[in-house]
Amino acid sequence: MTEELFTADEVADRLGLHVRTVRNYIREGRLTAVRIGKQYRIARADLEAFTGRPAEPAVRDTVVRRRHVGVSSIVEIDAISPETVSRLSTVLTTATAHRREGDGQLRLNIVYDEERAHLKIVVLGSLSTSTDIFGLISAVIEEPET
Repeated sequence: MTEELFTADEVADRLGLHVRTVRNYIREGRLTAVRIGKQYRIARADLEAFTGRPAEPAVRDTVVRRRHVGVSSIVEIDAISPETVSRLSTVLTTATAHRREGDGQLRLNIVYDEERAHLKIVVLGSLSTSTDIFGLISAVIEEPET
């Protein structure tokens, strides 16, 4: 047996109907199905005859899935001078502007509250790119202040 069979739930998903509606169509004889155990199975040919068009794959069957790993981080630094913030901002802006092909996504937001000497950096990006950014932040803030 090579014919593809669908459950009532799968047919409901494909047609955008509630599963009860599909079961009612089966009980009324409008949609041909076979009962296997306690569940109905609908052959592809019967589904196509019912709809009058070829049965297309469900959206979830056609989606190409690619793994994506993203990082969302907030780096907060207290007691940081405006000069260090300027240097850090320049380094991060340069790194963001000169990314290589194949580098992951990256988005940075830098907010400095001079009155509180508080810096907040929001990092949104791929795992590897975010790691690079954290290394740059660490290198700049660990330099001795002049």
